[in-house]
Amino acid sequence: MHMINIRYVFKLDKQKIEIFDLKLDSRTLERVNTSGEKLPFWTSLDFHQCPHCPLDPLTHPVCPVAVNLVEIVERFENVLSYDELDMEVSTSVRHVSQHTTAQRGISSLLGVLFPASGCPHTAFFKPMVRFHLPLATEEETIFRASGMFLLAQYFLRKEGSVRDLNLQGLKQIYQNMNLLNMNVAERLRNAACTESSVNAIILLDVFAHTMPILIEEQLEEIRHLFAPYLSSPKEV
Repeated sequence: MHMINIRYVFKLDKQKIEIFDLKLDSRTLERVNTSGEKLPFWTSLDFHQCPHCPLDPLTHPVCPVAVNLVEIVERFENVLSYDELDMEVSTSVRHVSQHTTAQRGISSLLGVLFPASGCPHTAFFKPMVRFHLPLATEEETIFRASGMFLLAQYFLRKEGSVRDLNLQGLKQIYQNMNLLNMNVAERLRNAACTESSVNAIILLDVFAHTMPILIEEQLEEIRHLFAPYLSSPKEV
């Protein structure tokens, strides 16, 4: 099995460093090295289960997203969301480092863990995990998400399926993510989990909530970049 390795290093201070070595199956883009320890009660699927969750507790006793949050909750127990830290992210093709806040750094890490968890609602973002861009800006994320969705329409067209070039499906994906983020944050609150973990999810949710509104507006702002494609071809 070929693996994709992504390492997140959080330097909280001179004495404390937290390292997350993520191993993903290169075909399924799902994480293969989740914690093997006894899982806490709040990971049960029926504990504040998302109302739109398609999974059945009888066949899926634990929430796949919650399982991937266990390490974060435990290792950032005494970290506040606004605490500053130095973060480094390494993949096979790049190394990114930045001084940022705990909630923004954790939010970037969740951008890998959520899609790689096995949750049906987050699975649509697997292509972005494969080409992970740590600490992406709002504009970068909109560009990447829109490009990802439209490329999916290309593959659908090759299979003879109906295409969605108006990005309505992408908006629905983000609306589902908004509902998921809200319920995962509520799950952690009711389990008295760390403030930094909850706020990192809230930070993700702010984007998921506004994304359906921002898509057309932000894409229109970068329309000028595609002028060579939009201009009429010259006659030879």
